[in-house]
Amino acid sequence: MSLEFAVDHPCSLRARYDEKHLRDWGRLSNLHTILTTVYQGVPGPDKIDWIEKSSAEIDILQTETAVCADCPACLPAEVAGEGEAVGCLGRINYPIDAQFENFIANRIQLTLDTVDAPDYPRLLQILIDPESPFDGEATKELRRVTTDDGLRFFELRLPIRLSRAGAHLTTDNVFDLLAGFRSEDSEQTGYTREFPLAATGDYYDFLDLILRNDLSELERERLHARSRGYAQFLRLLAALERAEALETRVLVD
Repeated sequence: MSLEFAVDHPCSLRARYDEKHLRDWGRLSNLHTILTTVYQGVPGPDKIDWIEKSSAEIDILQTETAVCADCPACLPAEVAGEGEAVGCLGRINYPIDAQFENFIANRIQLTLDTVDAPDYPRLLQILIDPESPFDGEATKELRRVTTDDGLRFFELRLPIRLSRAGAHLTTDNVFDLLAGFRSEDSEQTGYTREFPLAATGDYYDFLDLILRNDLSELERERLHARSRGYAQFLRLLAALERAEALETRVLVD
């Protein structure tokens, strides 16, 4: 269960395969990598059977996605995540871990406390505005959900409340902001939401400040070790950077 995203860029792969096919390949390569290289336990018969049955399709997708390396929309290898064979795709796996949610809350609070209000990134100015459209209600509903398989969207059952200039905010408002905007052509792309071109620069500035600004290498290593979400949001940051350079959008679902 994950939030999937893609840099919306025409390429030879998209000329031959529709978006759903590429997303299926993304999930397949991600799961195959987890089972074959990340998973530490002894695989059971079901996992072994799945790996064997999927091997032919894995060979095809690896051959076909070789072109991604030369594509301007291909995201950097160092933020490739777990088996992202389609270069312009990425995912943020649920549940959002508590470590990452605490990190996000602390970083936003630090900015509110140490940066003059006129110097806030534009998205942060919108977020703290009492009339902000990011009211947190959509995330609040997701936080309540537990699937039949026992999966959740967030590890924390309650959001983290900010203070002082952000006293009216919680991390529900933040994750509403990070969900982007409703897409008008979801029937064609299969992605229900997007970061439109007009907003990619603002989202990049906001996430760059939160995820990377004034973080030491040691702090980044600790975050990578403790939070899967940190690396996955770095890939989203890279996607926003690519989209802004290519004058396109990032699709989200």
